[in-house]
Amino acid sequence: MRFRARVRTNHVAGVMNKLEAAYSSYLDLLVTGGDVHDYKFEGIKLKLADRTTYSPDFLVIMKDGTVELHETKGYWEDDARVKIKVAASLFPYFIFRGITRSKGAWVKEDFK
Repeated sequence: MRFRARVRTNHVAGVMNKLEAAYSSYLDLLVTGGDVHDYKFEGIKLKLADRTTYSPDFLVIMKDGTVELHETKGYWEDDARVKIKVAASLFPYFIFRGITRSKGAWVKEDFK
């Protein structure tokens, strides 16, 4: 039996991966439909602690002015869950959402 190791690639700031690009296209549709006012890829960086920051994938401004921070993941590693939960507790005025894709549909998970 063979096991394949999960390869974790380093993120390049300002460059979308395939999942992020697909979600960006989805957000474009929501902007066109009027559900979302605007969004920005890597539009904000939050300081969580000394030498620890968090940059969610998308800053999303909803039509009512609510600010949501969306993190897209093909697979959630434990450290990513911890970081978004810490960010959500430190910055309660934002809505934090984890975004995954399942069977072609976007699935949202709220973090508080």
